Amino acid sequence: MQYGWLSIIPPILAIILSWITQEVLLSLFVSVFVGATILTGFNPLTGFSETLNTYIVGSLADTWNASILVFSLSIGGLIGILSKNGGTNGIAKLIVSKAKNSKSTLFATWLMGILIFFDDYANTLIVGNTMRSITDKMKISREKLAYIVDSTAAPVASIALVSTWIGFETGLIRDSLAKINIDLNAYSVFLQTIPYRFYSLLALIFVLIIIFTGRDFGAMARAEKRTYKTGKVLDDNATPLVSDEMSSLNTKVKSERWYNAIIPILSVLLITVVGLYINGGGLESGSIKDAFGNADSSVVLLWASFGGSLIAAIMTLMQRLLSLKEIVDAWVSGVKSMTTASIILILAWSLGGVNSDLGTAEFIANILKSSLPAYLLPLMMFIIPAVTAFATGTSWGANSIVMPLAIPLAIQLGGTELLVPTVGAVLTGAVFGDHCSPISDTTIMSSISSACDHMAHVKTQLPYALTVALVAILIGFIPVGFGISPYISLLIGTIVLFGILYFFGSKVTEEVN
Repeated sequence: MQYGWLSIIPPILAIILSWITQEVLLSLFVSVFVGATILTGFNPLTGFSETLNTYIVGSLADTWNASILVFSLSIGGLIGILSKNGGTNGIAKLIVSKAKNSKSTLFATWLMGILIFFDDYANTLIVGNTMRSITDKMKISREKLAYIVDSTAAPVASIALVSTWIGFETGLIRDSLAKINIDLNAYSVFLQTIPYRFYSLLALIFVLIIIFTGRDFGAMARAEKRTYKTGKVLDDNATPLVSDEMSSLNTKVKSERWYNAIIPILSVLLITVVGLYINGGGLESGSIKDAFGNADSSVVLLWASFGGSLIAAIMTLMQRLLSLKEIVDAWVSGVKSMTTASIILILAWSLGGVNSDLGTAEFIANILKSSLPAYLLPLMMFIIPAVTAFATGTSWGANSIVMPLAIPLAIQLGGTELLVPTVGAVLTGAVFGDHCSPISDTTIMSSISSACDHMAHVKTQLPYALTVALVAILIGFIPVGFGISPYISLLIGTIVLFGILYFFGSKVTEEVN
């Protein structure tokens, strides 16, 4: 059955209600209920039953979702131990001793986000949780932290040469090419698209410009000014996506040793990298990139989070910093701190299931797709997945729908020369839409790990994301439609972003010594 315009009601309702009520849980639940009611012939009783039995329980029945949920909870438990055994304070003191001011602290946050390139979920949870106490000490708003975490998650993972995204992206490219009998190496096409990922690349560059100029504008400037003047990292009315359990995990130990946090965190990274290689087939897969592409990252992330927790517990016991009971209590408190965030993730996945059954993404793509001149195809193939990902909260879903449409259009309108920029536009357009969406899992997880009010994160990030997207469109996707080199676009785009920040931004904080 085709639901047409009815299919966009749930995601639009979720977005509008989130903005109006500031209650993400209620907004998501109502949207799932409305969507389920539409699917059941407008019977609210059946719709309510389907909301609970089919969509909420169904989202938990999915092994990927269940693994990511348990991973998020166990990462919370790991951070609980690291907070209680003094490791978090130890690493904070170490980095603060090196980071003499807010600028170097923010750069360290950005750099950590770049280095954790292999998975966007691991990126958001590890960077935000690790740097939160340090940025708090440096009078950096939680909104700024969440923005940097979010801007170095999917933008990095989606263009990394080896990541959990590789198999998905190259698989889409390979399948779409095969359906139109084009014999090209999908990984080679993927590599060629990297310079055309204008939004992803310029988003990373824009964060650096903000850090080193010390300038901000719009809602972010107001948040930074609040934190610098009052010391409040959150607004008085904010509801951070980490409960009081995490905030109350103050250490009792006298020796706050940095390596009690560094070693477990590095172990999470090491287990993830090695686990991806092993789970993806190891030597039998042929290469590291193939192994990473074939791996089930949700399973590997579980190995890593529990492995990190175990290592943290053993180190704490060996040093007699805490008793076994205190370690378990700290881990459980850390898990409890993720309760609200976990419910939001479950409801976001439930809404994704409703959208899928309604055919929301397909409807949006078909509405926006029309006969186009060849030079506008990269632009349109940036906008279509962006709108789709924004409405549905998933970049992977948007890519899955749009890529099979984009590749045949590119070949038909411009041959293989138009193929690469078009594919690049689709992949980065989905990242942009996902980056802006309040119902996106990575946007939510950035708020979680940064302990930031979710809607405050969305409101402060949105002007920056839209600015980068506008520059990507005007300096990137329109010119490449006429054959301009992407490297020229990236250079000019960087200069334009600097100019925008210089003329419209202002320094709202002074360096904190």
